[in-house]
Amino acid sequence: MTEIEKLDKIAISVRSHKLLKELLNENPRLEEIMRNAKNETEALVGVKNWIMEYLKNKPEAYKFYLSKQQGREVFEKLDWQDYAAIRILDYIDHAGREFPDLNLRGEIAVSNPIKLIWLGVNFGTGGAKPFFFKDMLQLFRQFSGKSTRKTPPRKKVLEWMERYPSGLDPRIIKLREENRERILNLIIDKIEQGEIKDNKYFFEPGISREDRFNKALEWWKEKLFHLRFAVRSPQLLNEMLGHSLDPDTMKILYDAEKAGIPFFVNPYYLSLLHVRVPYFAIGADLAIRHYIIYSQQLVNEFGYIVAWEKEDQVEPGKPNAAGWLLPSYHNVHRRYPEVAILIPDSVGRACGGLCSSCQRMYDFQRGNLNFDLEKLKPKTTWPEKLGQLMKYFEDDSQLRDILITGGDAFMSSDKTLQGLCDAIYEMARRKREANRKRPPGEKHAEIVRVRFGTRLPVYLPQRITPELAQILADFKSKASRIGIKQFLVQTHFESPMEVTPEARDCIKRLISAGWTITNQLVFSASASRRGHSAKLRQVLNDIGILTYYTFTVKGYMENNFMFAPNSRAVQEQLEEKIIGRISEKDYDTIRQFPMEAEMMVENIEALRKYNEIPFLATDRNVLNLPGVGKSLTFRVIGITRYGRRILEFDHDSTRVHSPIIHKMGKVVIIESKSISEYLDQLQEMGEDISEYDGIYGYSIGETEPRVPVYEYPEYEFELTEDLSNIDIT
Repeated sequence: MTEIEKLDKIAISVRSHKLLKELLNENPRLEEIMRNAKNETEALVGVKNWIMEYLKNKPEAYKFYLSKQQGREVFEKLDWQDYAAIRILDYIDHAGREFPDLNLRGEIAVSNPIKLIWLGVNFGTGGAKPFFFKDMLQLFRQFSGKSTRKTPPRKKVLEWMERYPSGLDPRIIKLREENRERILNLIIDKIEQGEIKDNKYFFEPGISREDRFNKALEWWKEKLFHLRFAVRSPQLLNEMLGHSLDPDTMKILYDAEKAGIPFFVNPYYLSLLHVRVPYFAIGADLAIRHYIIYSQQLVNEFGYIVAWEKEDQVEPGKPNAAGWLLPSYHNVHRRYPEVAILIPDSVGRACGGLCSSCQRMYDFQRGNLNFDLEKLKPKTTWPEKLGQLMKYFEDDSQLRDILITGGDAFMSSDKTLQGLCDAIYEMARRKREANRKRPPGEKHAEIVRVRFGTRLPVYLPQRITPELAQILADFKSKASRIGIKQFLVQTHFESPMEVTPEARDCIKRLISAGWTITNQLVFSASASRRGHSAKLRQVLNDIGILTYYTFTVKGYMENNFMFAPNSRAVQEQLEEKIIGRISEKDYDTIRQFPMEAEMMVENIEALRKYNEIPFLATDRNVLNLPGVGKSLTFRVIGITRYGRRILEFDHDSTRVHSPIIHKMGKVVIIESKSISEYLDQLQEMGEDISEYDGIYGYSIGETEPRVPVYEYPEYEFELTEDLSNIDIT
């Protein structure tokens, strides 16, 4: 007997039986088909014929189901019942299909929901869990018209947004001052008692407690202080938080320490967490807290984590998953023809803190990443290697966009960043000079965009000094003269509570340097609460930041706790973010924003005021695919016995990809939690889950168009079609 046959003989629970009974009572036609079918094949045929009776009267939806009509325009014409009909037919078309489930370390998952219903009806078996039957119940309610899509009015979305104060709220600022005082006093005590010894941060003998505190307040303004005194153990974390962590949480943290998961939380960021929870902001810090406090799932999976993105799995000398040949898999990552990621050999390989959902947790697992900042300082060989990397960029035929990241780009010293800027400038200049000798149609792409990826405006705003801003301003001034037109700092605010006076001031410095600041939000479970992302967009716009991407949490079971289903990402896009949608008539206006980067706050505010919208919805909700690229173009084609959905993604048709995607085809992922589990988690956070009605129904997604502010400028010459540094054979 095969494993599947064994599972088919497992009895369903009482709860599953009751949900199945409810499903049949609401759908007499379905019950008739199930009871009359002699086997699963007859059940599949019976349901398909039933659904086709509906679709034959909906020609546009039928063409979408057959993939004869696709795209955003067609997607937006589908009605609620169309979604359900297409999903049922996709379930049938993919019935019996097997998928390796990396959430379960490669265990094979089989999708055959109609068979599971048939087994439950006729034999009380199939092993399907209540979460599966809840999903089925909602599916057939959607198809029958019993449930409908109710788009919340703008007023309701604004009410949801008001649940979340920002870190600029005077009441929140006062609480953070209390937190800072508690943390500094603890550090002072440890220095006095000899537990902490540092050759830079110490007190002269005989000074008063008040003078020591005032001196520590000055230290607080320094980047190095927060790195030196970063929390690296669960015990110290709890001390810094006034012993406010409960025993269950502490057990998880001690288990994480034993498993080898590093801790690194600097005092500034720790001061953003509530210890004395205010009545007006209960749960407002959860999106921050969940970045610091590790989950049981992460602890359980540490040691078994695999890289989510296939291009992170590179063998030296061989092309990556996208087909790109790299000069150093350690320093260069690449997906697209136009973009390369540069990771310098410097302290920029570390961050200002460790996010619990870090996409590179597998690298911490194998010891490639750590927080030994001294060991990460550049070696004497780095300038020579940097030259080799620049030669790779210089000779590439399509490359026009360099993203310096890590780790965190701004963890590097000013000297290292200055060296990087100088090297990029010289490379871009030589690339441009070489192009003058090439005939039309054979010219290479020139560098038009430079980006720095950093979370330090959030984690450690003390790092964004006037000196750093001057380096950026000087680079922009001279690089503009050789054709580089776009200068961006991409940061990662997760919560409006992270937008503090310190963060606002450091963003102001970057904007004054003439750089455009964009944000990439990770759509974690706590960040996915109604109104949370919308409020974050509003607060970021207030300080001059444009939103760029809203990412579904990537990874497997290690990020189960943080994961919000893709159906919620689509729901958020169509029900909340929509109140900030930008009309095409404003595209020319917003396209000019980076040209006047120093006026970003004023320009954003003027456009919001003109259109009477609370924020500019310039971001796209997407998933970083475990194949190549970013997309939210998907269909739910299957579901496991546990109610976890199986999604088939297509690539984003709005951007240029490596030609390898034509060989790869579509990308399948199995979500790490069911929608029912997600709603239970929201309920634990204090949410009213009736506000999320309709989430089950979003089983189709379509990638949003790119807002023109993020388009590359056009070249004044004809570019070669040849690709270099690629091997897709």
